[in-house]
Amino acid sequence: MPDDAGERTEQPTPRRRQEAREKGNIPRSIDLTGAAALLGGLLLLAALGRSMFERLLTLTRGIERASDVRLDGLASWLGETGRMAAALVLPFLLLILVLSLVVGLAQTGGAFVWKRLTPKLDALNPANGVKRLFSMDAVQRLGLGLVKIALVGVIAWHTLWEHLPHLLAATGVSAMGVLYVGAGATWTLALRLGVVLLIVGVIDLLIQRWKVERSLRMTRQEVRDEMKNMDGDPLLKQRRRQLQARLAMQRLQVDVPKASVIVTNPTEYAVALRYDEETMSAPRVVAKGRDWLALRIRQIAEQHDVPIVERPPLARALYANLDVGQEVSPQFYRAVAEVLAYVQRLRRAAV
Repeated sequence: MPDDAGERTEQPTPRRRQEAREKGNIPRSIDLTGAAALLGGLLLLAALGRSMFERLLTLTRGIERASDVRLDGLASWLGETGRMAAALVLPFLLLILVLSLVVGLAQTGGAFVWKRLTPKLDALNPANGVKRLFSMDAVQRLGLGLVKIALVGVIAWHTLWEHLPHLLAATGVSAMGVLYVGAGATWTLALRLGVVLLIVGVIDLLIQRWKVERSLRMTRQEVRDEMKNMDGDPLLKQRRRQLQARLAMQRLQVDVPKASVIVTNPTEYAVALRYDEETMSAPRVVAKGRDWLALRIRQIAEQHDVPIVERPPLARALYANLDVGQEVSPQFYRAVAEVLAYVQRLRRAAV
């Protein structure tokens, strides 16, 4: 079997990764976001727990006095109660929102895929739904969900068993003592669940990254096709090169006749220089070429009686250090001035 139809053994190219990101195929874990929100809420509760408890007591006493509230003062009592409840809940909501955004952006790299918001008719097809329901991905998600349920059950049972003697002993004390013991057990349970959920989220994220990486792998033929699409069809590239060569030759036909002198190697390099004392501060390169292009420059120069001077070291240096349209740099002033002076002497002698 030819390797064109081989297995997906090649690493995904940057273009394929970018296309996957644009389609929303980005590894992420919901459990990791939930764990961050839960642990962040617990830390905030540890910091503000005492003041929140005092506010709850105040709110409770206010409810006890509700029977004495008259109709004209009911609105103010409800407003005060609403503000107090908002002060208790808003910090947690804001923290959960911020942590969810931060963890989500950290997982996706800040990518926001608008295509995910586009409705898809395929999602309404019952056959596709059944296929997704019994897919390998659904089985893996089900297995991970069962593992999480088992872990939550084990942790809850262990925590309850650990605090059971304290809960039984608290039944004979005041209601505040029962509340204190129950709050301690709930805190321990929530903290343990948060840590376990964080570990599960990290594992889930690693699994998702592995799955996405595996799904993006390419065959050798796909890599070749993508490189071909990126670089362009060979025939089109050849045509572009031919067009560029044609345009370069047309430019030589215009620029070389305007040159003051052609500095050659004599056969490998040719650099056409133009200098006008009235309009230029320094000589300028109007054309340059190597091998067959250098030959063409010399041919055009001979047709238009442009002087050709053999200065091999100077020709190589000008070709390597200057671009077409660039003025001669100061390091070449003296050598170029000698060439121009030589050309002037030849012209005077010819006259």
